Amino acid sequence: MQDQKNDAAMRRIAYFSMEIGAHSDIPTYSGGLGVLAGDTIRSAADLEIPMVAVTLCYDKGYFFQIINGDGYQVEHEIRWDFSDTFDLLPKIIDLEIQGKKVKLGAWKYEVKGEHGWTIPVYLLDTDVEGNEQWQRNFTHVLYDSTPFQRIVQEVILGIGGAKLLEELGYKNISTYHMNEGHAAFLTLYLFNKFKGDLKRVKEKCVFTTHTPVPAGHDQFDYNLVKDVLRGQTPDEIRKYAGQNDLNMTKLALSMSRYINGVSKKHGEVSRNMFPGTKIDYITNGVHSRFWTNPHLTKVLDSFETDEIHWADSWFDKIWKLDADDLWRAHTKAKYDLLDYEKSNHYVLFDREILTIGFARRFTGYKRATLIFNDLEKLAKIAEKKIQFLFAGKAHPRDDYGKSLIKMIDDYSEVLWNNYRIKVAFLENYDMDLAKIMISGCDVWLNNPIRYREASGTSGMKAAHNGLLNLSVLDGWWIEGYKMDPLAGWAIGPAPGEPGCEENNDRVEAQNIYTLLEKEVIPLYYKNRSEWINRMRHAIALGSYFNTHRMIREYADKAYNLIEQPRWTTSELL
Repeated sequence: MQDQKNDAAMRRIAYFSMEIGAHSDIPTYSGGLGVLAGDTIRSAADLEIPMVAVTLCYDKGYFFQIINGDGYQVEHEIRWDFSDTFDLLPKIIDLEIQGKKVKLGAWKYEVKGEHGWTIPVYLLDTDVEGNEQWQRNFTHVLYDSTPFQRIVQEVILGIGGAKLLEELGYKNISTYHMNEGHAAFLTLYLFNKFKGDLKRVKEKCVFTTHTPVPAGHDQFDYNLVKDVLRGQTPDEIRKYAGQNDLNMTKLALSMSRYINGVSKKHGEVSRNMFPGTKIDYITNGVHSRFWTNPHLTKVLDSFETDEIHWADSWFDKIWKLDADDLWRAHTKAKYDLLDYEKSNHYVLFDREILTIGFARRFTGYKRATLIFNDLEKLAKIAEKKIQFLFAGKAHPRDDYGKSLIKMIDDYSEVLWNNYRIKVAFLENYDMDLAKIMISGCDVWLNNPIRYREASGTSGMKAAHNGLLNLSVLDGWWIEGYKMDPLAGWAIGPAPGEPGCEENNDRVEAQNIYTLLEKEVIPLYYKNRSEWINRMRHAIALGSYFNTHRMIREYADKAYNLIEQPRWTTSELL
């Protein structure tokens, strides 16, 4: 392990993210962006990257989801005490919002790597003595949907976070990594600090975009921006952030030396969205040990290896796995899931039935109900052969996303009453439930509107545990399926093939039904040895789709750590 003396002075990378999923019981995340941030920091700690991370401390978190008796999502405020989890810093700084001083404090949480190296995570908090109540409310709720609260949270993250790090002694930051545009106001802090020297700002900043649709990029009315950031925006701000509204993504693009999407296809989509902008790609990954179920982990740990890091021996271990040991590990994980399901739902699943899982944020483009496009056709295929398990949250103000949850509840009643097909929706999807589902299902379903999925890390987690992906060729699965078609099935055409730009629900649902009837079901019930062989191929994808590989790419392409004498080239490539 590297020497961590004079810790602040030796940190080079400052990682800013609106949400960080450090642990399931720490509700400072809502979904994929935060979970990825947590995996990023875990791998950075394992690889001893000189990183420090910044986010906000949400004392009310996102929300606790309950599905009521009518099938509707109901949100409940989370109540948790983070004083036992985080260390309160004595340092308080002043931040200017609407021309008034706002006191900003922080809590510290440390992520410890496999060899003892730690990454400090600072969680910013305005609920401190000396602030008025309306100022204390700024950091209560993750992704507050009111424009004023939202822009203030992003000012706190970007400007407040950068200022706090300097006050804490982090004087040698060479790279500020903005994980999505929420943190882009830090570029204005640097712009003012460097007296308008754009070149110096760009030398310091890198930016990762995660959103392939225009509506997903935060935009604020310039009148609101000027009201909140009085005197803190340059006169030429429209040149950097857009003419009509301040676009946080455009601001980050204008101010960064390196920009990347999170899959090969997403990099291409992003370049089309922002013509003339040089956008690379670094495909996402997941933290292998964190997301691999304990039964499979135990088997993998039985193999001795000379590798320093657990994830680096992944590929060799997978091909040493005995088929019976692999199936026993999966069976135990499936029993864990179904035991949980029976304790949390009135539908009682069958351990012997092929179980298909779908769990992610509930919003329109994810097409959660596509599988139910033709109920009679589905029933003919699935009766006594498939059971379906769903989970996921809709944003409190996404009425359509909420309606999809209600639809699934309605479909579950129809399918059970008429065809005895079991469908269940597990409430309050979080990291703990995700671990159980991506371990215990047999097939992982993902069918978004094509080219709206930037990456899709849940499918990577499922593959790590031997689940076969049944997915539209979008995001990471374009790369994963090309690497190894035995790791799952592709829904619809590949990029470049006829129809690849179309999204026809009826056609793609029929494609899913055909795959289920002709390939998935016969393989599962009639050729168990080949199913297990394909599980091995799925798991093998984890040797590439992991955050150790991802962080090494960032270290090479974005952080310029190859030049640092503390690391050897072999460790980073």
